Amino acid sequence: MLAARVRAGALVKGSCQRFPVNPSINQVLRPNLPSSGRFVNTLPTADPSLSPPAPSLLRRAASVIALGLIFTTLGVTMTAAPAAPIVKEILNPPTDEETLTMFEPETDHQREVEEFINNHPLTKELRAKEGFYESRPHLKIPAPYRAYNLTGGTLLGPGKVVVPPVTFVEAGGKSLVSISYLGHELCGHPGIVHGGLLATMLDEGLARCCFAALPHKVGLTANLNINYRAPAPADSYVVLRATTTKVEGRKAWVEGRIETLVGEGETPLVLAEATALFVSPKNAALMMNLYPTA
Repeated sequence: MLAARVRAGALVKGSCQRFPVNPSINQVLRPNLPSSGRFVNTLPTADPSLSPPAPSLLRRAASVIALGLIFTTLGVTMTAAPAAPIVKEILNPPTDEETLTMFEPETDHQREVEEFINNHPLTKELRAKEGFYESRPHLKIPAPYRAYNLTGGTLLGPGKVVVPPVTFVEAGGKSLVSISYLGHELCGHPGIVHGGLLATMLDEGLARCCFAALPHKVGLTANLNINYRAPAPADSYVVLRATTTKVEGRKAWVEGRIETLVGEGETPLVLAEATALFVSPKNAALMMNLYPTA
């Protein structure tokens, strides 16, 4: 038993010993290695004199700048491409006559409303009146902007302001008459058009009335006073009438009302009345270039 333990201990001890490397065997198996047994890289190395010279700092900088200019140009071109039609519409807004042919009814109800307005006695009377110009002013807004305009986009369409209002403006910004149809989706109380919509219509209508009398044909609302006279029924035709009462430099005072559209010989019902003051801003010329208003 003791002898077995001694032999086992010898084996364990021998396993931890370091045996010397036989130089002759090492040279036969790995002739490129030294007899010390250490690994040496024997791969051939490239001659530095044959490598291409590294590009200079100036050349690398020029390459980076050139790539930057190329990608910047592509980015600007791709970004500006969708804006090209908008710029074209801003620089070349449609005329009054052209706006009258830009709307195409899409539903039977729109066609019915369109036909009724075009053939109403008031429309025919205004078309025959000297000094009045007919248009659909909301259609002068560039199409991409129109979707974000309250009365020209958001509130325009079936169930709302069913067709773009037809507007007649007297030369010189003296007076205005506009005909609209207000649908059932514009109500505050059931069946009654929201008073806020009437206020918006008066604000825009009275302003548009005096545009031609102001510098650069644009003005901002400085004051608006409204008196509501009667509930405005939904799904009905209304007429907005406005008159410019005074103009002083960049200021214009206008009064107007919204009333029901009636037949010949009938008395309209006044729904709301308003007075307003509009001021042409000092940067009016720039505003006209960016956003046509009349």
